Amino acid sequence: MTLLCKCLLTYLLIMNLLAFILCGLDKWKAKRGYWRVPERVLFGLSFLGGGAAFWLGMRLFRHKTRHLSFRILIPLSVVLWIGVIVWLAMKGVLIA
Repeated sequence: MTLLCKCLLTYLLIMNLLAFILCGLDKWKAKRGYWRVPERVLFGLSFLGGGAAFWLGMRLFRHKTRHLSFRILIPLSVVLWIGVIVWLAMKGVLIA
């Protein structure tokens, strides 16, 4: 595994962990009427690589599932990252 591959994997793991935690935290805060995580932060994390875990969090926590923007943009962020990874693999960047 190349260094770039390891770095990308680490980056995506961190972004996904952060997105999943923030999804659960935002749901917890919503139930209690506390200050919420801004939607732009949730979308930003998703498009920066955390979309898969945020999507899982949406399902697991039943959070933001009624918002059309989240139902469309979060899966789109996952598809875009899959495309980036496939493109990098086809270019040989991720292969040793």
